[in-house]
Amino acid sequence: QVQLVESGGDLVQPGGSLRLSCAASGSIFRIVRMGWYRQAPGKQREFVAGIASDDSTDYAVSVKGRFTISRDNAKNTLYLEMNSLKPADTAVSYCRADTRLSRLWGQGTQVTVSS
Repeated sequence: QVQLVESGGDLVQPGGSLRLSCAASGSIFRIVRMGWYRQAPGKQREFVAGIASDDSTDYAVSVKGRFTISRDNAKNTLYLEMNSLKPADTAVSYCRADTRLSRLWGQGTQVTVSS
């Protein structure tokens, strides 16, 4: 099994930056793709960014040019660098790891963008 723990969420002002981390443990060799998703109360969880085993990446249109997803295999950690943050980015951010058999989620970390 794979376990995921997110960290780095905080309260920041519009235009500010945050770096989220997702530490993975367990059967890391089973992971074929990882990504970041976010969700606000009463709304669907939405895709933000993803990275595949070959390091190819993709982003939601709303975050292109502002967010960067990366991975440090030596540390078994996924990152999301968020710049030029907007109030609309306020959400609980979740890390997801996909194996060939399942989708595994972290506990989430709160990102609040407000003045």
